[in-house]
Amino acid sequence: MAKRLFNGAEFLITETSPADVFTPEEFSDEQRQIAQTTEQFVINEVLPLRERIEHQEFGPVVDLMRRCGELGLLMIDAPEEYGGLELDKTTSMLAAEKIASSGSFSVVYAAHTGIGTLPLVYYGTAAQKEKYLGKIISGEWIAAYCLTEPESGSDALGAKASAVLSDDGKYYLLNGTKQFTTNGSIADIYTIFAKVDKEKFTAFLVERTTEGLSVGPEEKKLGIKGSSTTQIILDNAKVPVENVLGEIGKGHKIAFNILNVGRLKLGAAVVGAAKKAIGEGIRYANLRKQFGRTIGSFGAIKEKIADRCADIFAAESLVYRITGMIDDRLATLPQGAPDYYVAYQQAVEEYAIECAIAKVYCSEALAQVADDVVQIFGGYGFIQEYPAEAYYRDERINRIFEGTNEINRLLIPGIILERTMKGAIPLQSKAMKAFEALMSPSFEEADDTVAFAAEKRAVANLKQAFLVVAGNAAQRYQAKIREEQELLLALADMVLNIFAMESALLRGEKMLQGASEAKRDAVAAAVTVCTFEGNEKVAKAAKKAAFYAAEGDTLTMILSGIRRYTKYLPANLLQAKRTLANAALEAERYVF
Repeated sequence: MAKRLFNGAEFLITETSPADVFTPEEFSDEQRQIAQTTEQFVINEVLPLRERIEHQEFGPVVDLMRRCGELGLLMIDAPEEYGGLELDKTTSMLAAEKIASSGSFSVVYAAHTGIGTLPLVYYGTAAQKEKYLGKIISGEWIAAYCLTEPESGSDALGAKASAVLSDDGKYYLLNGTKQFTTNGSIADIYTIFAKVDKEKFTAFLVERTTEGLSVGPEEKKLGIKGSSTTQIILDNAKVPVENVLGEIGKGHKIAFNILNVGRLKLGAAVVGAAKKAIGEGIRYANLRKQFGRTIGSFGAIKEKIADRCADIFAAESLVYRITGMIDDRLATLPQGAPDYYVAYQQAVEEYAIECAIAKVYCSEALAQVADDVVQIFGGYGFIQEYPAEAYYRDERINRIFEGTNEINRLLIPGIILERTMKGAIPLQSKAMKAFEALMSPSFEEADDTVAFAAEKRAVANLKQAFLVVAGNAAQRYQAKIREEQELLLALADMVLNIFAMESALLRGEKMLQGASEAKRDAVAAAVTVCTFEGNEKVAKAAKKAAFYAAEGDTLTMILSGIRRYTKYLPANLLQAKRTLANAALEAERYVF
């Protein structure tokens, strides 16, 4: 792991050294072994059953989950005292990445090991863990999570499901309907949120056999057809009082804190799916001939391959950079302390911004990969016998899962501004200095003798651009900025692309050390493409935010600053794209 503890969003105002970030090249032997075990499980046991799974034969799904339990893949996050492995977040995310190539089954796995298991791990009493956790991490029982309702999605606290204490004080009677429950028809235990006395938002552990609980029919979905998605209907469902999870009225803590890990895990999973999808596209491009040549030899196809491999490189880099930061912070906590999981959740919550970034950036990277893979396949991309069609359908849900991308985008600047007001991030003073810097010309040039000097300068400049734009927006709107959603979305686009660019750059610097010439060329190409594409996105978002929040002389000054801070002149951009594409075409896969 890295040597320095970072605070959430600190990357915006500090310079980070490659030595301070964790990268995929640093996986331990144990992590690589778990990744290999997961990969072989998918290839040998899941994919042969994929057609049956896609037609909603859930018997094989349940059997495969039990097999996951035998392999230890369900117990990575569970404490040792209850039979778990209690491994780090990096290992958990790596397993999620590797299982993602299984298609719909990965959704079943992710829901079970994430939102299905973690509420019990983090908030359950000793008695609750003793009763349920062993069954869950062995695969004997499947777990599900019931938060969304027909009229409350992103507004989770607007839930209508109610819980009333029975006259004898032994049960809570739950009423309401939960919508879009993943694993709904195959789950044995549900984490269900309801309002005690229609006011106190609370979580409950509810068994499948509970009197008054019924499961609705399977939803007919666009994609991820092999996962169960149903309503859970509560009609005076009798839940023992000892099955209250956490504190009454504190269910929001469970709901929102679990989502941070869920967002990061989704980021890791879609990286795995993107690698699998682009590999299919690359192999097809090497086989398909038009005009007497393989289509992979054409520049139009090469550019798609290069751009998507660069996106995946950045997505993978940022996911494991975040897991490294979380694991470093968790390693400082005294295990076994009575309030261990309270501190644990606080440690994860510190990186709520970064988890939201992972969810948005990675899901949108996969969306572009899936779209381009269909395009590479051409007409065959629309035919079910070819793999592109399934990637395209299955991808779409990821921008809705774990909070829509719009909600996550709003969270990013919202949390930054909230922490700024509390003094946790010195954004205001940094923004003032950035404004002052606009008044004086800069003659500083990148040192060409240093690796990625131009890219380092570009990232540093984009941070300055963010400070200028965000500082002006905060000053103009003050507390009312939360109502300016269009502006917040633009600021979020700046932040997430800066983080992705920097993550790719820092990883690239590390990878150059001791690499072969071919590997160095591919890494340098990926960093160049990531920086160029990211710089363009940040520049567009910055201008949009400037027009939303400034006018007159102030607008003119900010636009001038944006032009100055988004000036990046990549060396041999076209050659970089061709180098990256050629490396992928030769390897017939995502090359890193």
